[in-house]
Amino acid sequence: MSSLFFSYSHRDEALRDQLETHLSMLKRQGFIETWHDRRIAAGEALDHVINANLERADIVLLLVSPDFLASDYCYDKEMLRALERHAAATCIVIPVILRPCDWHDAPFGKLMAAPTDGKPITQWPNIDEAFLDVTTAIKGALAKRNSRPVARPSSAVSSAAGTAERAEIRSSNLRLAKRFNDHDKDHFLQEAFEYFAKHFENSLTELAHRNPGVEGKFRRIDANRFTAVAYRNGQALARSSIRLGDRGFGAGITYSNSDSASDGSFNESLSVENDDQTLYLKPLGMRTMSYGDHKKEKLSVEGGAELYWSLFIEPLQRR
Repeated sequence: MSSLFFSYSHRDEALRDQLETHLSMLKRQGFIETWHDRRIAAGEALDHVINANLERADIVLLLVSPDFLASDYCYDKEMLRALERHAAATCIVIPVILRPCDWHDAPFGKLMAAPTDGKPITQWPNIDEAFLDVTTAIKGALAKRNSRPVARPSSAVSSAAGTAERAEIRSSNLRLAKRFNDHDKDHFLQEAFEYFAKHFENSLTELAHRNPGVEGKFRRIDANRFTAVAYRNGQALARSSIRLGDRGFGAGITYSNSDSASDGSFNESLSVENDDQTLYLKPLGMRTMSYGDHKKEKLSVEGGAELYWSLFIEPLQRR
C-alpha cells in the first residue's frame, strides 16, 4: 500500500475533502492510505508528526492555490522537502491546481500538474470531472512507482516514520457531513449570479474582438437581472435575459432566450443544492438535453456560467 500525503492550505480544506472522497476507491482497493495534518492527535508534536509522514510518503500532492503559495509552511517546509525527495526518487510529487494562481514559475512549475493542462479545478464546468481527472493522474503515478525500484529512506527517517505510524493507530473514517443553511445557499447564489454577469460581459467583448462584423451588447437591468444580445452585421442572432429569482418555481438563476421576456418566464433554471461536503448548481433540464445530460450534473459556478453561455451562443454557431 502506498502512502499519500496532502500538502495544502487550510483555506482549501473543503476542496481537499472532495479530492479525498474521489480517492475512496483507491483506498477501498488497498492501493493507498492518505494522510493530512487534520489527523494529528491532541498532544502530538506538530512538526515532528508532519515531517515523519512527509518522509514516509510515496506520493505527495501539492494542492496549489494562492493561499498555498502564500503559506511559508507549505512552500518552504513541505513543498521544498517534497521536491528534494522527488529528485532523489524516494517519492513522486504531483501538483494539483485547485484555484487560479501564478504557479508556473514555482520550483514545481516544470512538473506535470493535474488536472489536465494544469487547468484549476474550480474552473472546470463539472467539478467531479476535475477530481476524476486528478484521480486518474494519481493512478498513473502509482502504476509508475510500483514498476520501478524505490530508494529506501534513511534509518533515522524510518524510525521517525515508525513512531508516527504507531501514534496514529486509529480510524481514518472521521469525516462528518457539512451543514449548509439558507444564508449559505443565498450567498452562494448571489456570488454565482455576479460571476455570470461578469462572464457574459467579458465573453461578449471577446466575441466581438475575435469575429469581425459581430457586436455584443450587455445591459445590467438591476441587481438581479441582466440581458445580452449578439449581432452579426447588424442582425440580432442571439438574445438572452438572466435573472436571480425569488422563492418558488423560478428560484435560482433563470435563463430566457429573449431579452424582453416577462419576469416570470424562462427556458432554463439553475438551483443551488448540496451534498455532504459542498454547494453546487443543478439544472432543471428544460433546455439542456442537446448539451448532454446536465440535469444529473453537479455544476460549479464556472460550469453554470459556461452552460448558459452555450445556450446563448448556439444560434450564432449554427449560422
